[in-house]
Amino acid sequence: MLDTSVRLLRLLSLLQVRREWSGADLAARLDVTTRTVRNDVERLRLLGYEVRSRTGTAGGYRLAAGSELPPLLLDDDEAVAVAVGLQAAAAGSVTGIEETSVRALATLERSLPSRLRHRVDALRQATVSAAAGGPTVDAAVLTAVSTAIARSERVRFDYTGRDGLATLRDVEPHRLVYTGRRWYLLAWDTAREDWRTFRADRMAPRTPGGPRFTPREPPEPDVAQHVVRGVGSTAWHHRPRIRFLAPSTEVAARVTATAGVLTGSDDGTCVLETGSDSLIDVAGFLATVDLPFEVLDPPELRDLLRRLADLYSAGSREPADRPVEPGRS
Repeated sequence: MLDTSVRLLRLLSLLQVRREWSGADLAARLDVTTRTVRNDVERLRLLGYEVRSRTGTAGGYRLAAGSELPPLLLDDDEAVAVAVGLQAAAAGSVTGIEETSVRALATLERSLPSRLRHRVDALRQATVSAAAGGPTVDAAVLTAVSTAIARSERVRFDYTGRDGLATLRDVEPHRLVYTGRRWYLLAWDTAREDWRTFRADRMAPRTPGGPRFTPREPPEPDVAQHVVRGVGSTAWHHRPRIRFLAPSTEVAARVTATAGVLTGSDDGTCVLETGSDSLIDVAGFLATVDLPFEVLDPPELRDLLRRLADLYSAGSREPADRPVEPGRS
């Protein structure tokens, strides 16, 4: 028979990988009696794990969320994934979470076996952050909003618009969307009776929140795409539409998800709706995609590309022989 501490770890591992186990199945896996399983379950409960049980022929055990956070059991890949996630959070866009993430990472790394510590160190040394310098968000704001979404409760908050004016909003929150630079909330605005997108860094939630509500169907199935399109329509001075003469899968492999909204067509082409405050930046972006394209909008971008084409064409010619200045050889 396995040592009790080893058996408890194996029991905990089994409870984490399946929603529910019968006592007989657990006993067979651990090579013990069902009575021993019951005793081990009690030991886990004393350690802080919320293990619920049902009696009878359909009875069984399942691991539920408790009132306190007990020790976690992670496999190798999960431990590395958590470590990498904490490193990203330490330099992320959530205000106040950086120091906490560093402390959690230090705690995790102290418990990692040598083979996993080497994997985490290799990832750290081989990667650099190119995260955009977007505004940070208070972690309490994200927590309050995400909790309201999970409970289907309305949220009241003070919101500072682009014009600097603050208004009180009462919404039915649907989803938080992170674009890689900013956090946004997609919600049903009860006063305006329409869907609205709010920047999370401009929100100041009030307590208590509002009443419960019945979730509505979102304005379109792809919530992230809806937010990116809506935000782009107001955030950028220019809103180019580019038709790439290539399938959307090929274009998607060459652009980031935050570059804009990509819509494929049955004819093997696709249209990208993007945005920028500078058309010269759009021209440079199109060069990096390196696929044939057509500019649908705006006409000013087509004019710019023609000027650039003449400029590059002239620059591609063989250099002419220049006369040697007197006194130089």
